[in-house]
Amino acid sequence: MNKKRGFTLVELLVVIAIIALLMSILMPALARVRVQAKVVICQSNLRQWGAIFSMYTADNNSSFQEGWDTVGTSNWWMDSTKPYYSAGVANEMGGSEIFFCPAAANRDKKVADGHVNFGIWDDRWLDNKGYEGSYGINGWVENKVKDREYPEMAPKRWRTDRVSGAAQVPLFMDAPWIDAWPEHFDEPPDLDNVDWRWQPESHMSRFCKDRHNGYIDILFLDYTVRKIGLKEMWLLKWNRSTELDGEWTTEGGVDPGDWPDWMQGFKNY
Repeated sequence: MNKKRGFTLVELLVVIAIIALLMSILMPALARVRVQAKVVICQSNLRQWGAIFSMYTADNNSSFQEGWDTVGTSNWWMDSTKPYYSAGVANEMGGSEIFFCPAAANRDKKVADGHVNFGIWDDRWLDNKGYEGSYGINGWVENKVKDREYPEMAPKRWRTDRVSGAAQVPLFMDAPWIDAWPEHFDEPPDLDNVDWRWQPESHMSRFCKDRHNGYIDILFLDYTVRKIGLKEMWLLKWNRSTELDGEWTTEGGVDPGDWPDWMQGFKNY
């Protein structure tokens, strides 16, 4: 009678070695797929926000909300757009998940006052209405009727989505805080994961975070979404007075070695 023959030790070791080799080949590919999936989800969220802001402006004479105000009550984008994402639109677009980029830090890693280094913000520092997310608005698009404390800001505001060159005007994007007013002369943040309050004079530091391997996702004023290199952010038209050859660009005289260490390896534009 023939005996059943099993695998020898050598054969088992060969099979294990082949499996290990295949895993070493597949794991980097799977990691890249996971990273790309986060980018796709993030961009999908921003497109959905594009639809929400488009509906809001269509119902408000093409104008955006007033936004932050140090005098009186602020009209945050979370409040002004709520009728559009809470009355059926949110369910179709993923509910509260459209507030979160999947590449942002875990939402459990918030700090006590609502500010974070890298990922999720909440509004405990503001009106404490329970809002939280990982996207922020370009404050220059908001339609501030009276710039009482900072009247010099008024001429720089876009206020509406009907502007020339809208494809270069950032509207809404990856951010660890709800808003910012970037200028082309703002210095980049010294560190990637530093709280933006360490450089309060640089509003660009609120948006310049490495969420997508040297890029962030931005919804523009023409309601298109693009992945933008972090250094490329200084070439965008943030407000009406911004020039495209700002201080922190090659055209503006910045040497590649002037960028912070954590940005050195990123593409120059």
